[in-house]
Amino acid sequence: MGAKNAVVAGDYEGKKFVNSSKGIILAISLTKSITLNKDTVESYEVMDESSKTSAVSAVSRGLVGSFLLGPVGLLAGISAKKKGVHVVAIQFKDGKKSLIEIDDKLYKTLMKTLF
Repeated sequence: MGAKNAVVAGDYEGKKFVNSSKGIILAISLTKSITLNKDTVESYEVMDESSKTSAVSAVSRGLVGSFLLGPVGLLAGISAKKKGVHVVAIQFKDGKKSLIEIDDKLYKTLMKTLF
């Protein structure tokens, strides 16, 4: 089972991502989308097994805590990490927050875009 390539919690939950020549695009509706780049993303944090401590601190800072069932739910999801699946907490410049699950290809594009 691969990554959902979608928002799994928070603002825009259930919305899908597409990889385009402009980068990763979050399709919100037929007429509205957000390109994930330095102009739209305030900050991000990669949630994986090696950053469980970081995940707890992210929750305590409120980056992802506002839309999860607490750190226990987050850590349960992280410890069930699947190969080639990346979970990233995104804080948008407009104040919205999303927890996203993406595959290797989208992850590499996202990291290049936000670096």
